Amino acid sequence: MSIETKSGTRQPRTPARARDVALSAVRGLALALVSLPGAVICFCLTMVSIALVPIGVGIVTTPWVLTGVRAFADRRRLLAAEWGGVRIPRMYRPLPEDANPWTRTFGMLRDPATWRDIRWLPVDMTAGFVTALLAFALPFYPLEGLAIGAGLWRVLPDGYWYGFVRVTGQTSALYAAGLGVVLLLAALRLSPLVLRAHFRLTRAVLGSGQGELAERVRVLTETRRDAVDTSAAELRRIERDLHDGAQARLVAVGMDLGTIEALLEKDPAKARELLARTRQSSADALTELRDLVRGIHPPVLAERGLGDAVRALALRLPVAVEVEVDLPGRAEAPVESAAYFAVSEILTNAVKHSGADRIWIDVHHEEGSLRVSVTDNGKGGALIGAGSGLAGVERRLGTFDGVLAVGSPAGGPTMVTMEIPCALS
Repeated sequence: MSIETKSGTRQPRTPARARDVALSAVRGLALALVSLPGAVICFCLTMVSIALVPIGVGIVTTPWVLTGVRAFADRRRLLAAEWGGVRIPRMYRPLPEDANPWTRTFGMLRDPATWRDIRWLPVDMTAGFVTALLAFALPFYPLEGLAIGAGLWRVLPDGYWYGFVRVTGQTSALYAAGLGVVLLLAALRLSPLVLRAHFRLTRAVLGSGQGELAERVRVLTETRRDAVDTSAAELRRIERDLHDGAQARLVAVGMDLGTIEALLEKDPAKARELLARTRQSSADALTELRDLVRGIHPPVLAERGLGDAVRALALRLPVAVEVEVDLPGRAEAPVESAAYFAVSEILTNAVKHSGADRIWIDVHHEEGSLRVSVTDNGKGGALIGAGSGLAGVERRLGTFDGVLAVGSPAGGPTMVTMEIPCALS
């Protein structure tokens, strides 16, 4: 196991305009190649599955199909945040962990967020596809005009139209090149804006719209109930661990001390043997108490903050980990605790289930939010679903109005991003 860490003050980046345009074009092409086939497949499968609900087949297939649609939408939420700086909250209603297919099907169909996803699919395959492709075409179409002016017109059919310029010879080819220059200058500004417009369109449809306030109240009510339930379960766990672990050992130590006291004069050798066992029992009890305290609130988190606590987590992993931390201050203790245990759960899942041999962790604060991303090079396929560790992480973050986005295509890599609104002190 190895760990690499980076920290410091994040410097503002001012890349060249040409690099921004090229990056927007490549991202636009990638989105266009995904939007059309992905949205068509998801929409068709969803309609067919819902149509089969009355005959019973859809009861089995609909939860799986809608889970796939949610994963497709979650991937777009992640890209919107990463590529466009557009935050799209994930507001699905939680389902019982032991829900049967009937409950899962109608629970998902009664969720307004499900229907927003379904409405978004035809928008994504049409307007979403066009805006993504336009972000790619804007900077590349002018290059054709420049190529025509440089001599490509000689191999083109007579009367070829470039934009509104009819190319018939060298002079008209130079006009086409001039038009290409104008379009290229416009593309330098418009291509990133069109890509951002694509993500704003996605947010307009996937977002909760006019019902945002009611949806927020509902989510906060549910997350408050989850927080109360989680706190009660945590108290029961602590009580159980104390009763079955450290308390039992301390009771045994007390009994052994009584026995030793009785044997000091009759059998000193036996008393020394019991004394050694008592010393070991007290050491074991102390270790259990330390582990219990670490599970409640790790000392390194309280003393050194989230960055060092995450590094300490990484040191205990059996795979190579690279940690980058950029936190100019500290968040409130409850926020740090929630982020710490969320990262711990995600790392545990990555080590147990992904088959990854390298993990990257990035922790930073920007635009009023604590942002943590965990990426691994494993086999992928991670989903947020009832009964999964990620569902528990989502509930934990929801208590603080945080969001969780998962990008995990089959074959990997997996990227889990969490964002918690907070201020640093």
